[in-house]
Amino acid sequence: MSFPSVLGLRVQALLERARTLDFLAPLALRLYLAPVFFSAGLNKLNAFDATVAWFGNPDWGLGLPFPWLLAFLATAAELIGGVMLLLGLATRLISLPLMATMLVAIFAVHWPNGWFAIAPSNAETSMARPLAALGIPAAEASLENSAGVGERLTQARALLREHGHYDWLTEKGTFVVLNNGIEFAATYLVLLMILFFHGAGRFLSLDYWASRLISGLSSAVPAREPLERPGS
Repeated sequence: MSFPSVLGLRVQALLERARTLDFLAPLALRLYLAPVFFSAGLNKLNAFDATVAWFGNPDWGLGLPFPWLLAFLATAAELIGGVMLLLGLATRLISLPLMATMLVAIFAVHWPNGWFAIAPSNAETSMARPLAALGIPAAEASLENSAGVGERLTQARALLREHGHYDWLTEKGTFVVLNNGIEFAATYLVLLMILFFHGAGRFLSLDYWASRLISGLSSAVPAREPLERPGS
């Protein structure tokens, strides 16, 4: 057997052995998403009247029907979902309403703002540049937006350096233009889809141990013998 073949087999064997740690991936997704949804739900709950008004107002809000009901369902899904994701409990089931909230956020809130959550300020390094080179109109518009964002940030920094305490203002981070696009909501949606199709993972989820318990109980129940027919 040639050296490349032996090397390929060894690499494949190592990759297969790595599958013993496959539970770490869904665990990481759950630990990443749980605080995101729980904090979002808690913010809605702490300002529930304002949340209902935002859901229902057609002028400066979402203009959705039944705003109290939808606000309640979104708040409950995010609060309960955050806890259930952390525990790995009914993970595939709770992923469904959470995906629904992300779809509402994408199409009702963020869609008109494009992809980026934070607007790129340099058209030369923007992720949209390769797509714009292919002639995609949305990417070309994104590059134009980046040029405008960069110009405004440059002017803002110059004004702050001259008239403000720029070092103090930027001590905790640099200034950005919030584009509020679909980027974060779409990312959370994709991660939830992975959990929905693959589950919470082995060992470190309640789903795994509940499944083991149910399987053990099922195997412990003796199979019933068929009843004998009269005259047999």
